[in-house]
Order: sequence, then C-alpha cells, then structure tokens
Amino acid sequence: MEAIQQRISTAAQVDEQGLSPQRPGRKRGPNFKMMLKNREMQAALGSGVMMLAAWGISGSYELVSIVLYIAAYTIGGWAKAKEGVETLVKEKDLDVNLLMIAAAMGAAAIGYWNEGAMLIFIFALSGALESYSTERSHKDISSLIGLKPETALRLKDGTVEQVAIDLLQPGDLLLVKPGEIMPSDGNVYKGYSAVNQASITGESIPVEKSAGDEVYAGTMNGEGALYIEVTQPADNTLFSKIIKLVEEAQSEVPASQRFIEKFEGIYAKLVVLITLVLVLAMPLLFGITWGDAFYKAMVFLVVASPCALVASIMPVMLSSISSSARRGLLFKGGAHVENMAKTAVVAFDKTGTLTRGVPEVTDLIAAAGYDEMTLLSHAAAVESQSTHPLAEAIAARAIAAGAQLIQADDVQNITGWGIKGRVAGQLWKVGKTDVLDENDADPAWIQRRSELEREGKTVSVIMQGDHIAGLIAMRDTIRPQAVKAVKRLQELGIKVAMLTGDRQATADVIAKETGVDLVYAGLLPEQKVERVRSLREQYGHVVMVGDGVNDAPALAAATVGMGMGMSGSGTAIEVADVVLMNDNIEEIAWSVTQARRAARVVKQNIVFAISVITILIAGNFISELALPLGVIGHEGSTILVILNGLRLLK
Repeated sequence: MEAIQQRISTAAQVDEQGLSPQRPGRKRGPNFKMMLKNREMQAALGSGVMMLAAWGISGSYELVSIVLYIAAYTIGGWAKAKEGVETLVKEKDLDVNLLMIAAAMGAAAIGYWNEGAMLIFIFALSGALESYSTERSHKDISSLIGLKPETALRLKDGTVEQVAIDLLQPGDLLLVKPGEIMPSDGNVYKGYSAVNQASITGESIPVEKSAGDEVYAGTMNGEGALYIEVTQPADNTLFSKIIKLVEEAQSEVPASQRFIEKFEGIYAKLVVLITLVLVLAMPLLFGITWGDAFYKAMVFLVVASPCALVASIMPVMLSSISSSARRGLLFKGGAHVENMAKTAVVAFDKTGTLTRGVPEVTDLIAAAGYDEMTLLSHAAAVESQSTHPLAEAIAARAIAAGAQLIQADDVQNITGWGIKGRVAGQLWKVGKTDVLDENDADPAWIQRRSELEREGKTVSVIMQGDHIAGLIAMRDTIRPQAVKAVKRLQELGIKVAMLTGDRQATADVIAKETGVDLVYAGLLPEQKVERVRSLREQYGHVVMVGDGVNDAPALAAATVGMGMGMSGSGTAIEVADVVLMNDNIEEIAWSVTQARRAARVVKQNIVFAISVITILIAGNFISELALPLGVIGHEGSTILVILNGLRLLK
C-alpha cells in the first residue's frame, strides 16, 4: 500500500514533464463527406461527368465525344471489370459485374455510346452506394478500433513512465488524465470522475467512478484524474474482445446471401447463353436484321442481369447490425440477424441475467433483547473477514444501513457450516440454520425460516454463543428491467423460459416476479443443453441468454446465443452469437423487432427486384424497349433496394 501511495505522490510531476498518452482521433464528419471519400463513389461521379461532357459535344465534335465516352467507360467500369475478370479466372464463374461490362461494350459496338456510358455510370453508382452502405454499417462498430490507445502512463518505482499498452500487466498502477482514453480494464484506486462508457455499453450519460469502481479500456475519462489499477492484460480486455467481435461480424455472411451468390453464377451463365441465342436465332426465325437482333439482345443482357437481386440482402443486414451496435448489441454476422427474426422462445439463465447475480440482504429478524442494528453490526464484524458472497452481502448491508463497524478477533471458518469470531470479547457465529433443528429451538424460528425459504431466500442464523440472536435472509434480486424485458418479448408472441441450476422454490419465486412462461430448475450445464434442444424441437428457433462459463454449452446449442457483455464471462462472450454490451435485457425485444423488420425489407427487395426484371424482360420482347429505359429501370431498381436497406440504419 505504501508503495502505491509513493507512486501516486510522484504523479503530480507528470504534467510538468509533458508526458501524455496518445489520444486516438475521433473526428466524425457528416455522412455525405464519408460518401464522397469512397473511391467507388469518386469513380462513379467521374464517369458521370465524362458521360455528360461527351453527350454535350457529341453533335459537334464526334471524335472527342467518343474519347470522352471511352474515358467514362474506363473510369466507371475499371473496378467492376477487374472484379468480374478475377471471378472468371480464379473461380471459373460469371458474375453480374462482367455481364454489365459486356452489355455496355455491346451497346458501344453498335453505336449506342451514351446508353453504354449511362449503364456504366448508374451501375458504378449503385455499386458505390452498396460499398458506402457497407462502410456506414461497419462504422458504428469498427470505429471502436480507433479508440484503442497506444500508450499509457505507468507509475513505477517513484517515477512516471510512458509505456505501450501491450506491456501492461495486472497490478500496474496507471494515471489517466482528464479527457483521455482508458488504456486498460481496471479498478479505480484513487480519484473521482465521470467516465463516458458509450463506446462499450451504449450508455449516453457518463457514469460516475470513484475508488473501487471498475473501468474499461476504450472508455473516455471525464474532468477528474483517475488512478487505475490494471486487472487485465491488453489482449484480454473487454475492449479487445469487442474488436474481435467486429472482425467476425464483418466476415460472416447469412445463408440467404450465400444462396444468392451461388444463384448469381448460375443465372449469369443462363443470361449469357440466352443473349447469344437471341443474337444468332432472331434473324433466322423472325427475319430481323443482325443489328436489331444485337440491340434487342443487349437490352435483354442489361435488364435480365440480377444486380438488384444480389444487392437485396447484405446492405439490409449490415444496416441492421449497425443500428443494433448503437444500442449496445453486437451481432457477429448477418446470419444471426436472420435467425433472430425467427425467434419463438427466449430462454434466460437466471443468475446474472434475469437477476443481478449478487445476493442482497432482504430480511433481518432479531430475537428478543436484540435490536436490528446491533445484530447487523456484530454479524458484519465477523463476516467482513470472509470472501463468501453471502458474507459480502451482510457486510455491504451493514455499510449501507450505517451500522457501527466493529473489529472482530479470532475469526475462523467452520467447515460446512459458517463462520465465528469474537466481538468485544463475546463469541458470535453466523451460519446454516440446521442448528434450529438440533437445539430444540422455538418453533416460531422454524416457521419463520420456512416462510423465508418458500420465498426463495437463503436463510442464515446469527448466534451469540449458543443462543439464537436472530435470522438473516438473502436472495439474488431481479434486475430492474427484467419484468419489462419479459413482458415486451411476450407482446411479440415469444415464449419466455428460465433455465437455472438453482432449486425449484427459488426459481418459482423469480419466475413469479418476472412473469416468465416456462421454468426449469435444478439443471446442470449438460441438462441446460438438453432443455434448449427440447425447446427447439417443440417451438422452433430459440435464443439463449446467459453470462457464465456454465452457460456456454447452452449458448452454443441455441439457434442464437446471446452473452452478457458487462457481467458475462469471457467464455460466454466468445461462444455467443450476439453480445449485449450494456447488459440491458430490455433491448432483446428491440433486437427481435429489428431483425423481423430486416427480414421484411429483404423480402420486399427480392420481390421488387424479381418483379422489375420480369417486367423489363417482358417489355423487351413484347414491345420495343429502348436501351436507355432498360438501363434506368434495371439500375434504378438496384439503387432503390440499396436505399431501402439503408432505412434500417435509423
């Protein structure tokens, strides 16, 4: 302790030495600036400018106009052509990029330079919008990486040194000045400040921190200096886990998108085959010229390409992931958004999920001749020297109630029963109530114990010597938002289950208070897995919400596993498909609603895309559909489905 105090006393010299850890940039420009910085958008706009310039001088300077059209083709189509050729060479497959480039070149070959340039421009614009939607969707989670500080101020051997965060170890003492980013997870050793935890929990209001409180890497310190004792190495902080989640979220593709991508290759080959048949067969069968046949085939190639269909899913999923991240829900990929939309049951682990996970004193019954404050102070004196959760609950209640803190001597654990110690020379014991059955206690005590246990409480007896001084009851209390969270899920038509290893009486009490539909108690970890599987067979898609290592198998067995980010174990977070960073279980209902909204938008996009393609193909064969109209109808539909997906960013 003296060593730490000595290190703190040297910290006042830090400002004079000019030491300060690096601060990451956090500039957030307006969305249109971000859009204009997108290289694909710059290429699309450049192509559009060239197209307009070429069209403007086409009547007077035809050669110059063609050169400008070629420039428009090159600027707008180069990236897409490169992608298409790579797919063809490496994967031996055709994609929509190559179809569009072929259609544009075909239009130019028969003298429709402007139509081809327009196709390139709108196709490049739709691609840029899709790219922008991806960047925008990733921004709310991937920007966390920019919050990772590179250095920290460490107090060691009476000096202050600036070190890389990778060198920090548990037990190191750090100084975090006002306005700086927390370099590591830790506990506040000294100081007071309000810390902005929005980057981790999504909370909009800074949280006050003082000695003993936990802080997280990547959060921003407020106006006060804090001395932080490191509790986690750099690669094991909550912040590092979030970054890992971001990387997973950016790489995982939903099943529907994988199907569309597989379908794209088959469909593209079919479109090319039909185009060739049209060019060769129409002059022979219908007596039209080769030029007219080629034109109609190019229109078909444009309108039949599945651009809008391909863009129907991922912008929607990424937008949904982004909006969820802003509310403290991190999805590890679009596949889990799809599965969340189909949720039929949400199964909660009890401890630490529906409840706080920390026992609290609920009842204190004093025997005749004892008052509650005296009883509490003597019990706390003995229990304060124990690390058992029930002992900590009694000590915490004494402090909160303002009971006099007394020193206990000769404190010893009684194996299998409780604890004892001397307070002011007298022996005090706190432990199991089985002594009530052994010592012919007053039946009133036994009856009171039974009443408390029926309420799901753990009851301990407080004894002075061999005399019963009172009973103290404790219970893990429900989270403040638990009742609302359950009710909101039920309003969505979702069954709510509770899985717990606790005894049935305790589970029934919690279930009654929260209003859950199904209760399963006394479950071991493997039994939780069996119960989750049973729920899936009976109801369909199941979301499992848990926070502990023992919940990890059940999280993996569920359709969607959801881990608690703040209080959850590292194992639960790694296994989970979704992480609830702020532990606010009310957001689960919102996530289901948002996922269902995303599913509806995907269906809208797919139906719209197929309808437009069908109408344009029919128009090409039934009447003389002009290439410019085909281009506008086809690429316009692609832009519309992307914009429809971007609505989920709200």
